[in-house]
Formats: sequence, structure tokens, C-alpha cells
Amino acid sequence: MCSTEIEINKFEEKLSLLRNLKKDEAELRLLMLGLDNSGKTTALKKLAEEDITTITPTQGFNIKSVQLNGFKLNVWDIGGQKHIRPYWKNYYQNTDAIVYLVDSVDKRRIDEASEELAGLMEEADLAGVPVLVFANKQDLLNAMTAADIMGSEGLDLTGVKDRWIHVQACSAKTGEGLSEGMEKLIQQTSKKAE
Repeated sequence: MCSTEIEINKFEEKLSLLRNLKKDEAELRLLMLGLDNSGKTTALKKLAEEDITTITPTQGFNIKSVQLNGFKLNVWDIGGQKHIRPYWKNYYQNTDAIVYLVDSVDKRRIDEASEELAGLMEEADLAGVPVLVFANKQDLLNAMTAADIMGSEGLDLTGVKDRWIHVQACSAKTGEGLSEGMEKLIQQTSKKAE
């Protein structure tokens, strides 16, 4: 076995251990996904009240715990570059909810964002898992509205019946809409757990 294979095996073992840690009652495991440059890391840092002045593209994943409304949110922010997306499936196990970010200004890639989200919702490990979609970058001109993102011009989610899904307008940069969306997701996820 070469040293790269050994390193990959050690990484997979550590990832498996992290993934299977016992959760507390008021703890949720969230996957934060979306295309590259959709604002995932900025949103997560803003929720964690951290500095967002130096954000670089995520080349793998970040894990952060955020306290909100008495819940500990363990958020897995996973890179969205095309070559990383096939590895998203390694993180599906034990997921309580998906937080999916969309760049509301990037109309050119809205179809790609829609296809990726549709693929996620077809995954057996994510069956019925609630989905919060952040229509990000609402602070910029020409941003599609949350209604546009929900409808046929965006992600075409109006026909989804097998899970709770909510589109929340937000700006990861200013923080506007982030807490509101997460609170709705927490309410929904805690209802599901009862």
C-alpha cells in the first residue's frame, strides 16, 4: 500500500469516527451544501459570529458547532466545486437536515444548482430529511427573490411533497435572514424528532 492510500484510509477512519459520535438530545447534524461560490462558508462563519473578511474556497470540509435557540448545531460545510461533489455522499449518514445555499445572482448556474439539489433529495440516506434553501446574496443587485428560487425559474421546488422544504432569502455577508431560516429549520426538525 502506498503512503497516499494509507493517508486516505486514516482520513476515512477519522471521518467515520466523527460521523458516528453520539448526539445529545438538543443536537442536530446539518449538512451545508451548494455549488462553489454560493456562500456556504461565509454563512457558517456569520452564524458562528466569526470574522468573514478572509474566506477562501473550501477544499474539503469545515465542521463548526453553533448554538441557536438551545440547540447545538453541528454543521458540516462541504466544498461545492464540481470535483468535490461526488464525495458529498460520504457525509449523508446521520444527517438531520440539509442547508442548501444558492447564489441568487448567478442565474447562469441555477440549472446546475437545481440538478445537484434534486440529486440530493433522491438519495436514500437523505430520504425525508428537511431542506432549508438559503437564497443567498440578496444584498446584491439583480438577485433572484426567494419566490423565484422556489419556482420554475429557479430550483422548481413547488412540487416537492416528500419532505419539508423552505426557501429563505438571506445575505451571508450581512447575516440578514440566516437566523430566521435556521430557526424555522430547528422548529421543523425538532417537530420531526417528537
